[in-house]
Formats: sequence, structure tokens, C-alpha cells
Amino acid sequence: MARGPGDVPSSALASRNGVASGMRPRVRLRRQPSAKVAMVGAGQLARMTHQAAVDLGIDLVVLAESSDDSAVVAGVPFRLGSATSLADIRATAAGADVVTFEHPFVPSRHLREMEDLGYRLRPGPAALSLARDKLKARKVLSASGFPVPAFAPVSSPSDVLRFAQEHGWPIVVKNPRSAHDGRGVHVIDSEDRLAHLFVQPPWTGRVWLAEQFVEIAAELAILIARTAQGYVALYPAVQTIQRAGIRSHLLMPALLPGSIIKQAGQMAKSIADGTDATGILAVEMFLDTRGELLVNELTLGPHDAGHATIEACETSEFHQHLRAVLDWPLGATTLRSAAATANLIGGPDATGIAARLPLALGIPGVYVHLYSGAALHGRKLGHVTALRGSTEEALETAQAMAALLTKP
Repeated sequence: MARGPGDVPSSALASRNGVASGMRPRVRLRRQPSAKVAMVGAGQLARMTHQAAVDLGIDLVVLAESSDDSAVVAGVPFRLGSATSLADIRATAAGADVVTFEHPFVPSRHLREMEDLGYRLRPGPAALSLARDKLKARKVLSASGFPVPAFAPVSSPSDVLRFAQEHGWPIVVKNPRSAHDGRGVHVIDSEDRLAHLFVQPPWTGRVWLAEQFVEIAAELAILIARTAQGYVALYPAVQTIQRAGIRSHLLMPALLPGSIIKQAGQMAKSIADGTDATGILAVEMFLDTRGELLVNELTLGPHDAGHATIEACETSEFHQHLRAVLDWPLGATTLRSAAATANLIGGPDATGIAARLPLALGIPGVYVHLYSGAALHGRKLGHVTALRGSTEEALETAQAMAALLTKP
């Protein structure tokens, strides 16, 4: 029968509560996160940690210094503030299951107070202090029997001269709190150079780390994940290649003898257990020309030496870090393929990388990650990872792709 102008299907008749008859009320369900994690720092490591957090249904919030920070630009929930402000750290940590760190530059007194107030810090203050202060780390590692380059605290030219007289020229002098990527690291090759030290900022008023110059055959990093309960997962060793003091290439697995890799892994596990590290720990080492391993420094939290794990391993370092700090089961670290990573360093035409991106994306087994930071000369703007049948093939491809993306 034809319907009249006022007739409507019975299924569309509204009930008193405004819901169509015969239909369930629409209830908007709020997603319950599997966990909430606060991270101090909002650079590219936080950005990539957030990608892992999305996969695991974790709410991640970061403490950012600027709205231009890499993680913030990528849309990661954030709070603006300073890592040196207890109030800002506490505000970011509100409601979080755990607090973790992209970098170690939080005052120790703040960490201790946070712990006293009941916040779960992963890693804890004691472990994090070893990443923040290289001189302290050297003292702790040396006292625990781990091999390190000969070192001493120095604060005057006479201190440096005494050290050089004992260990020979050249020597390396580092800022123990901020030396990285070649910054804050000085190679002193003669007594003549001493006249320029400690007479003006940044040299004045601080203690520096002097260390014996090491004839390096290779550099490597061991990444290990550790939970608060002491469960560990060891990644394949990564060989690192430096250029102008900046890590330029990473090889996974390292092209080093199996005996060296086994020894490095055992040392890393002992260090992780001895320091009560939680989350990702990166132990950077030198292999000297005599075939001896020396521990250089420690990093707590995701590390650029592990970037290849995103594509090359069963579980990326970023997923693993979140699992570890939350005391969840750790994932397998099995290597799916030989890999090499090339960091994309800004050159004279650093803004051209994004424009050339499609050229690299057309190559099978090549993966590009851009950090969305300011395109500055000498700055890490991203990285490219290549997966191949051998480490050598992967390195050749990664080098070619990096050259393509960063060419003038």
C-alpha cells in the first residue's frame, strides 16, 4: 500500500529517549589505554617511541622544551616546560604509570624527590646518573672491574699536563656532562695547546674528563633491554662508524669476530644488572688495535645505534623500551635481515631532503625516517635503513641512499 505524506517506516519511530524504536542506544565508548607513560624529552627518539606506543595502545605524553620539538611536530601529546623544573616534570607525569626519559639531563635532586613522592621512574636516579655524568660512570665502571680507557678528572692545565706525562700525548678532554656528537670533545696533542685551556668559558669553573687516547680498530654498541624484575633481552651487536665526531653509519650485525661480540654482550649484561638499568641500555665500546674491548659510555633509553631494529628485528628498541619500563614481557630480538643505517646529516642544501624522498622510496628494502627538525647544516635530520642479504650490501645501499637524499 502506498504511504501517505505523513507515513514513516515503523523502524524510524522515535521513542521517548530519542532513540529509534528497535535500535540499541548509541553509547560513545572512551578507549581505555593499556598504560600511560610520561617521557621527559621530545626529540626524534620520543617521536619514534610514540609510534611504538600507538601500536601497543599506550598513551604517551612528553615534556617538550619547544613546540618545534620533533615529537611535538609529529602530533605527540605534550606539555611545554623544562627538564630542570620539578613542577613541569610532575605535571607531565600526572596520572602516568611510569616516567621514562629521552635524555638524562634532569637534576638528581628532582629524581630523588619524584621517587620519594611515589612516582615510578624507569630508569631510576642511580642508573640515570651514569648516563648524565661520564666521569661518574667511568669511576663506577672502573671500580666494578670493567675495562675503560685510563682517565682522570682535570680542572687546570697542570692537571692535564700531569695526566699527559703519565699516559702520553695526545689525550682526549671531554665535558663529562654534555659531550656528544663531537661537541665538547677535544683532542690535545701537545703541551703548547694547554695555554688555551681553562682560561675562558666554557672551560672555566668546571671539572673535565681527561682520558688516554685510544688507537681504535672499531667502535660498537650493545643494546640490551632490562625490566625492573631483571629480565633481559640482548640485541645483535651494532658496529658504529663516525665521521667528524658524528655517528654516520651503523652496521647490524657488526662485522667483528664472534668472540669479540660474545664478550661485548656479556659485559653489557653485567653492566645492566650491576647498575639496575631499566628500559633500553646502550653500552658503547671501543675495540682497540690490540684487540681489547674498552667501555666508552652508557646511555639509558632508546639510542640512535638501535635505529635499524625498527625494520631489521622482531621487536624494535622503541617497542622494547616501553615493554621494559612497564615490566611487560620482552619481545624477541631476532635479526630478520642484515641491515645498515645511514644518518642524514644536514648539508648546504639540507632543505632538499624531503623533495628527493620519492627517489629513495622507489628502492626495495629501503626505509626512510625524517625527524621534522629545523634543516640546519651539520644536524641529524633523519636516517635511512637498508635491508640486504649481507651487512656489506646493506651498507653500500644505505650510503647510496643517504648520498642521494643529501646531495647539494
